[in-house]
Amino acid sequence: MSAERALRVLVVDDEPLARLRLEDLLRHEPAVEIVGTAEDGDAAIAAIRALRPDLVFLDVQMPGRTGLDVVREVGPAEMPATVFVTAFDQYALQAFDVAAVDYLVKPFDDERFEQAFRRARRMVELAEVDRLRDRLLAVLQGGGAADAAPAGGPAPTRPAPPAYLERIAVEMRGQVRVVPVSEISAITASGPYAELRVGDRKYIIRERMQTLEERLDPRAFIRIHRSAIVRLDQIDTILKSPGGDYGVRLKTGAQLKVSRGRIEELERRIGLLRV
Repeated sequence: MSAERALRVLVVDDEPLARLRLEDLLRHEPAVEIVGTAEDGDAAIAAIRALRPDLVFLDVQMPGRTGLDVVREVGPAEMPATVFVTAFDQYALQAFDVAAVDYLVKPFDDERFEQAFRRARRMVELAEVDRLRDRLLAVLQGGGAADAAPAGGPAPTRPAPPAYLERIAVEMRGQVRVVPVSEISAITASGPYAELRVGDRKYIIRERMQTLEERLDPRAFIRIHRSAIVRLDQIDTILKSPGGDYGVRLKTGAQLKVSRGRIEELERRIGLLRV
């Protein structure tokens, strides 16, 4: 990329505040042109193909098509330099570490953004993006980043499985609050959103229950219903109605339904033996 031409950047994130934050940070960088933004996977695919940006900040978790779905559809060979953005600690970062230019874990500070952006600009200027595309293709095909060795270097050791969530970032009233997972008593579905219950407070995030279930430590949490996940040590009572329906009462006093197909697993997990 010549010194005269600005770095063309596309911002993709389904959260408006997250897009605005990235745009604001990018506007403070010299020789940068924000060519567009996208709020979902379909819009991202169209924008990448039409605008041909040099760099894209790509949210991993989006409703509908995820960030990885975008890469699959566009194709690694046609993808610009990519900085993945995720709200979850260690979410697929073991793979992205060598397949992407960089990654940002929300909430990230200005210094961490600056580090990722500088690295991305340098790789674009040195035309080193091509060597990442083969690694990204390997990740999408299931080989994983652990199987892709850096050019001219020894094969990396296989990384440990990603850690379970320890905290979740929640955007509220223009601010980002970090909620420790250890303080969550339950998570319930609310349309396309999930509701984190922390004491008598509730926090809304846009995430699928399936993704949350996979990222929470199964030793501490259990899914009791398609719309509810609870922390085991927060269960006070198992309830059974005359009609045969089940529920739980948490130590907070909240009551949640338990699916009939999940009651035996719940009883086993809390050490209740049937006689």
